[in-house]
Amino acid sequence: RGAVMALPGELRAEEVRAELWAELPADKRIFCSVLLFSWAVYLWEAFLAHRQRRVYRTTTHVPQELGQIMDSETFEKSRLYQLDKSTFSFWSGLYSEVEGTMILVCGGIPFLWNLSGRISGRAGFGPEYEIIQSLVFLLLATLFSAVTGLPWSLYNTFVIEEKHGFNQQTLGFFLKDAIKKFIVTQCILLPVTSLLLYIIKIGGDYFFIYAWLFTLVVSLVLVTIYADYIAPLFDKFVPLPEGELKQQIETMAKSIDFPLTKVYVVEGSKRSSHSNAYFYGFFKNKRIVLFDTLLEDYSALNKEPAEGEDGENEETKSKTKNKKQGCKNEEVLAVLGHELGHWKLGHTIKNIIISQVSCDKLQVSLLHDVFVLISNVVSLLQMNSFLCFFLFAVLIGRKELFAAFGFYDTQPTLIGLMIIFQFIFSPYNEVLSFCLTVLSRRFEFQADAFAKELGKAKDLYSALIKLNKDNLGFPVSDWIFSMWHYSHPPLLERLQALKDAKQE
Repeated sequence: RGAVMALPGELRAEEVRAELWAELPADKRIFCSVLLFSWAVYLWEAFLAHRQRRVYRTTTHVPQELGQIMDSETFEKSRLYQLDKSTFSFWSGLYSEVEGTMILVCGGIPFLWNLSGRISGRAGFGPEYEIIQSLVFLLLATLFSAVTGLPWSLYNTFVIEEKHGFNQQTLGFFLKDAIKKFIVTQCILLPVTSLLLYIIKIGGDYFFIYAWLFTLVVSLVLVTIYADYIAPLFDKFVPLPEGELKQQIETMAKSIDFPLTKVYVVEGSKRSSHSNAYFYGFFKNKRIVLFDTLLEDYSALNKEPAEGEDGENEETKSKTKNKKQGCKNEEVLAVLGHELGHWKLGHTIKNIIISQVSCDKLQVSLLHDVFVLISNVVSLLQMNSFLCFFLFAVLIGRKELFAAFGFYDTQPTLIGLMIIFQFIFSPYNEVLSFCLTVLSRRFEFQADAFAKELGKAKDLYSALIKLNKDNLGFPVSDWIFSMWHYSHPPLLERLQALKDAKQE
């Protein structure tokens, strides 16, 4: 009865809070909503990470179902590696959230915009040169992010990755890499942004159509030139030598009508002992790129230093902790069979149409990898992005959106893009991102099934185990964490799906 008696009072308190909220100006409600949602997402991610860390801490012995897959030493190494990564992610994520909140609360965005105006003004460009001011703003923002993010990147590379035997870089190589990434980022980001802003300015009522078409063209160009002109600035690409592996790859590609033109090996071992493979290109000009760390016969990490060499040069330190890593030729073919399955089943086109990160956030921070920048630009081309640009056209004239972030007298186009794409669309992005993660897992199973049809089930089975071991992947996951984050199915689920065909 006491609870029933207290109910009217509780309702009255709710009504008072609702009235106070309604009395707030629209711009204050928008600002508070953005902050609350940002922290809600962070707390949700922190909760999921906590559940997964509990799995890392408590699962100290190889589960029975993994007994034939992983030995206890590898299992313990992967457990400790993933635990360190999760702890690092917690602290770096907390810092990022607090930094973002302080920037918003303290008016960091309008401060940086005004500073950009003063700098461009001293160069002879007044307030009427908004695009110039926008470019100065982007340059300062990315520079600030590069400086604040550098300690975290250094710790991740030279403490965590070094501790677990993955880092192959010297400090000099790392810093040179970071400077190159920053310069390449500016060379792409600033011209594209200036043209996009110009199109929005002169596009009239239908500017969103022209802006969308522009991002479509830019993204296609970037994807086309990335591997040929941008990636070689950071890594050395060499053609796969003539031999049995190349012949087998070409034969498999021909059997499924994959228009393969070239096969490259990239020296990923200069930077890390993690392994990877991908294909790129449009229409009849497809190319496959294999990391040397994926190939047992080519990986520099599997080779002894020649006589007279100390095994270390100015740019890379060859380690022996991960000796004999990589896959045999048959396993490499199985991995490529999986990747080519994505192409044959139309997953690449489906992802482009649906959008991998639709209405993606416009990043104003130094992207830690140039390919991430290109992926972000590419994501603007998808059909779903057309809806985002249309909604941007509807919302860009709302003064309360700008006022919410400290812009009371001006409405810069770049700031409008940031506010709408990064903050207003955040709830939509989170929901769609989860849906696309679920879809991605479905595509992975389908690609595995395609490799099975090529007769590669047994080799793919062993390749997945090797890759998991080489990259210290932990095969036990909290189910909610896995459901929300894993774009690839957990190892055990993939192996189970391959098991019947493997036994046959």
